[in-house]
This record gives sequence, C-alpha cells and structure tokens, in this order.
Amino acid sequence: MSDKKFTVIGLSDSHQQWFSPEVRSIISQGHIFSGGKRHHEIVKELLPAGYLWIDIVVPLDKVWVEYAKYESIMVFASGDPLFYGFAATLLRIFPECRMKVFPAFNSLQMLAHRILIPYADMVNVSLTGRPWKGLDSAVIRQCSIIGVLTDHKKGPKEIADRLLEYGYDNYTMAVGENLGNEKSELVSSLSLEEASSKTFSNPNCVILIKRDSRKRYFGIPEAEFAHLEGRKNMITKMPVRLLSLSLLELYDKHTLWDVGFCTGSISIEAKLQFPALEVIAFERREESRELMKENCRRFGAPGITEVIGDFMECDISGYPAPDAVFIGGHGGRLEEMVSRIYKVLNKGGLIVFNSVSAESCQRFRKAVESLGGAIEAEHILTLDEHNPITILKAK
Repeated sequence: MSDKKFTVIGLSDSHQQWFSPEVRSIISQGHIFSGGKRHHEIVKELLPAGYLWIDIVVPLDKVWVEYAKYESIMVFASGDPLFYGFAATLLRIFPECRMKVFPAFNSLQMLAHRILIPYADMVNVSLTGRPWKGLDSAVIRQCSIIGVLTDHKKGPKEIADRLLEYGYDNYTMAVGENLGNEKSELVSSLSLEEASSKTFSNPNCVILIKRDSRKRYFGIPEAEFAHLEGRKNMITKMPVRLLSLSLLELYDKHTLWDVGFCTGSISIEAKLQFPALEVIAFERREESRELMKENCRRFGAPGITEVIGDFMECDISGYPAPDAVFIGGHGGRLEEMVSRIYKVLNKGGLIVFNSVSAESCQRFRKAVESLGGAIEAEHILTLDEHNPITILKAK
C-alpha cells in the first residue's frame, strides 16, 4: 500500500492545543481523521466541516478495514507517535505507506520537565499492554532513572508493589497524572511505600529515581539461599554454577530452560547477570515453588517462570523454545530428557549437564551423540569435601 498516506499529529491532554501554522493548514485541508475518543474531544472544534472521524478502538482489525478504504488519513495520537506510539504501529501494519509525523512531547518528557530532572540517560520502558519484562530488566540493572509508561493494570501502585516485593526500595517514584490537562494535572513525588498505598487517575506515567545501589551478586554463596528442609546440599554450588553459566554462553541467548531447579540458584544467577533473558524453570517438587519465590525475592530476581511438575510429563509447547538448557536433575530418565530437549532446542542451542557419576556422564555423552550433537567442553571440579562434579557442554 505504497499509495496510502498518513499524517500523524501528536497531542497532549490539553484542551488548548498549540499547533504550528503548517499543522493548522494541514488540518484545515483534511477530510478523513482518526484517533481515540479522547483525542476527538480535544480537536473536534478545529476540524473542517463535513469531516469523517474513525475511532481507534481495540481490537484494531476493524480500524485497519476502515483505513483501507481511504488513500489519505490524518491521525491524532498522544505525545510523540513514534515513542511506543501509534505511528510505530501504522508502520508495522502498512510498511510501504508514506508518512509524516508532527510530534508533541511524550508524557515522560513532560514529567521530567515538571520535576526538573535531566533525562538524557533515562531508560524508557512501556508496560502499556505489555508484560513486566522491560521494567524487571531495568530494575535488576539498577538503572539510575527509569521512565515507565503505564496502563490500567500496571500503574504506579502495582509498580511500587513489585519493586518492594523484590527488595528494590532504593528507588523513589514521581507520578504524573493527566499531564497537560489544565483542570486535572497532578505531579507527585513519593516513596514506594507511599505509592503502594494510593490510587491514581489515568492516564499517568512514572519516573523511578535511584537513591543508592542495592547489592547485586556475581556468584551468590549457597548458604544465603533458602533451602529444602534438611537438604542444604541440594543446590548447585557457586563455583560450579558460575562455570555452568559460562558454558551456556547466555550473552547472546533469549531463553534459558532450567530443568530441575530445586532452590532456583541457576535461574536466579542467570537472571541477575542477564536481566533481559527469559528464564523458564522446571521442578517436580511442589515445595520448590515457594522456595523459588522466596529466593527470587531475597536476591531481587523478578520475572522467572517456574513450572511445577515432571518435566517429562508436562506440556512444554506453550513456553518459548530454549536457546540454552541447564539440566540439574533428570530423575533417572536422562536419555529421554535429552531427546525431548533436542526436539525443541533452537538451532545452535546449548545443553549443559552437571554429572555426579561416571555412569550419568557416559549416558549424557551417548544421548547427545545419538541425536547428532557433540560434546564441546568437559570440566571436572572438586569442592571442599564434596565429590567431583563433571560439567559437560553439548551443542
């Protein structure tokens, strides 16, 4: 649709919009206009006689059907339409269209101006219809300033609750409500505890400001984890853990599966070192569910998905395919487990297995080779009074 033309004009929430003479002229010559109901209320007095308005409502499929009827459409959108905005969506749906954008300040810029904070280094995250992943990553990295676009389900209170749950009380929060609206704009600077106890009007946005740094581990001592009752040795020891993670080459991976997570030490260490990594952790022991949650809270590692049940029996089709897999437990079904993993492992993916016996070491080699894979690395570590551990990497 290279002949389709969009003119996208950014708005604030003000009912006294200022437009340049160029934009006013473009509006006066338009016929087909589109935007949300709120945008229509703001601009309707400026629109020429006989105009047609297309409401932008979800699901958007009906909007695209309406757009297909016209060659030229003028769209009003909030703030900067290319900043997590509607212009970016249009470019994805109509990649060959012609487009001109007239941006306004986005809400995070406006909030930064209201609280007089330089925002050149601000890390921007959108929770608008999106999962927590972007915010989790920014918080684990402990970015100094984090700008957050919110929605009705993930607002200032929910953000404060999440940070407090995982121990990130080293942030304060600025909240901008109805920014640009002359009658209802409100800007607040709050502690997370204060934000957690309040309700906020929509639309709003948030800027998180770091006061100081919390401890971020690189090699968590195993004694600091919560453990299974009476089974403190049921954990991948810190040196073995770090070597295993090194062999998984997670720097360029998207998804890690941790099979047999027990206390969650591998998953948590991986998440802290690679915050954008998707971590799916499997464990058959029901008691490990709360153990994982407790250790994630203790070390500040939100966003790990724990799956309780026998890995060999549970439905794995709904989870993102792994680029890397760590096998921490196999329940005597190692060959079957390796075969099941190979069927879903992304091309070029890696498996790392920690073997505690010569027998399981040999079984892993044979399983990998029978599937056309190869052992790329093998290391033996002996720690204190513990038996030697053989760490194998297969590709």
